[in-house]
Amino acid sequence: MTVLPQQKMDALLARHALVESELASGLAADAYVKLSREFAELTPVVEVIKAYRSTEKEIAELSALVNDSGTDAEMRKLADIERRELQERMESLTQQIRLALLPKDAMDDHNAILEIRAGTGGDEAALFAGDLFRMYERYAAKQGWRTEILSLSEGTKGGFKEIVTEVQGRGVFAKLKFESGVHRVQRVPDTEASGRIHTSAATVAVLPEVEDVDIHINESDLKIDTMRAQGAGGQHVNKTESAIRITHVPSGIVVFVQEERSQHKNKSKAMTMLRAKLYDVEKTKRDSARAADRRGQVGSGDRSERIRTYNFPQGRVTDHRINLTLHKLPQVIEGEALEEVIDALVTEHQAELLAAEGAA
Repeated sequence: MTVLPQQKMDALLARHALVESELASGLAADAYVKLSREFAELTPVVEVIKAYRSTEKEIAELSALVNDSGTDAEMRKLADIERRELQERMESLTQQIRLALLPKDAMDDHNAILEIRAGTGGDEAALFAGDLFRMYERYAAKQGWRTEILSLSEGTKGGFKEIVTEVQGRGVFAKLKFESGVHRVQRVPDTEASGRIHTSAATVAVLPEVEDVDIHINESDLKIDTMRAQGAGGQHVNKTESAIRITHVPSGIVVFVQEERSQHKNKSKAMTMLRAKLYDVEKTKRDSARAADRRGQVGSGDRSERIRTYNFPQGRVTDHRINLTLHKLPQVIEGEALEEVIDALVTEHQAELLAAEGAA
């Protein structure tokens, strides 16, 4: 059986008890919210640790009974059967604890900025980008998350040339981070009279939403322009200069938001996007230093990497990173079966982390 780090488990139990007592001590609102979040994260793993130790104790008691020559033979037989059942449960609890103790991405619990851009394929790519946006929107709704559009550019025949959305909720980035990359679609476009299958693509980028404390931005590095918001076909959405374009001069990153009528709200959203992009640039630099180690992981986050194909004629979705094929394309594109794909990616990622931990 795998040996678990008892000291780390003791520390988690002690921290959980401390947080619980502090929550009952009458804290300020900000501190209460922060500790409540930590308490909610610790509780599941603490419950598993307690179950593990309780089961461990029961097994020891049953073993003593089985090994006692004074125990009635029938009683010894029943105790041995129960011990074997508990040992199987111990294996399951051990695996749950190992997974819970794996190092977490610091951004896993953050909200995410989801960017979808039409790639090769013209109008069909824009329509596919629209399909992907609706897929993620429905998936988010199933998770109890909230989505808010930050910026969009519509395609000439529907869909989007580009759409940027904020996804808010618990553990958003942990689930969506594996979606970054090139998504390819194979289908017969509605405009195709001869029935030929076309291949188009859209690029998805998932960035963690970061706060000022995560990345510092100097106001002097920003060039902020205001302008009138534009609608489809050049129509004015409103007559005030509420649209905001922010250029981060050192990096050359530009963000544009016009969805709100309030200039203040648009600036706030634009800064959210800018922080996420700057954080991603810094993270990419750090990750490139250990690129060789990441090559084996599920999804390097490289937006040029083709990660998934949606084949409509065959009704299948294939994720190329883990060689997973589901013949459930309608359910996936509706956001209903996307969970199966994401869960498989998370499981594979955890398996690789466990293997790396074992090798270490």
